[in-house]
Amino acid sequence: MKEKKMQQHYIVGDVHGEYKTLLALVALLPNNARLIFVGDLVNRGSQTKEVIEFVRQNAFYAVRGNHEEYFLKYGHLFLDMLANKEENSSLIWSHRMLPSTLRSYGLLALENGEIISDQEAIEAFKKDMEWIESLSIAYEFGQLKGYSLPVVVTHAPVDRYWIFKESHPNYFAFFAMNNRGKPSKEAPIFNIHGHIPHEEVLFGMNYVNVDTGCGRGNDRALSAYCVETKEVVTVPIVI
Repeated sequence: MKEKKMQQHYIVGDVHGEYKTLLALVALLPNNARLIFVGDLVNRGSQTKEVIEFVRQNAFYAVRGNHEEYFLKYGHLFLDMLANKEENSSLIWSHRMLPSTLRSYGLLALENGEIISDQEAIEAFKKDMEWIESLSIAYEFGQLKGYSLPVVVTHAPVDRYWIFKESHPNYFAFFAMNNRGKPSKEAPIFNIHGHIPHEEVLFGMNYVNVDTGCGRGNDRALSAYCVETKEVVTVPIVI
């Protein structure tokens, strides 16, 4: 009888619409790897739609990041503008990363920035907004072999705010998506997160930061961390 291979979970850093780079990373991972994304799948890069489609079609897990919040906020404003047939499109530029996202859905012309009211594209955009709204704020592995604390995945470092998860969920969610403070050594969890870019995956006593700057320039990278083996896989940006 063949020995069953252990399921390996890879925590993938902020992708930011860099679909080709994501595919290059996945090609280096085991075939049976389960991917969990730390959020910020969207914006910055030119292929937000393709990144979301890949994650959804493969039923991979993702937690919500601050850029998913931007996607929802400005996405709703965009849809309201279309519904009201407003001619002033200044809101499109009110968040500097929204245009690249709208272009990936075919809702904004590349050449002149003209808004395209294609119903099929609008429906695809709406469905992805609904999916993003369904994302949770944290993924809990619980206690795992090789870790002295329960393992939790969030977008931003949430260590000292973990105690507010149940009692103050909105307060907790804000910091889980936006916190840029230095992780606390007294944290009650082992936190795997992204949100704060570094040149390489950053290891601390009770955390791993997997954001290596994907979407922030062609000299950056995309990384993944294996929960079971503690291996790091990194690929440069694919242009």
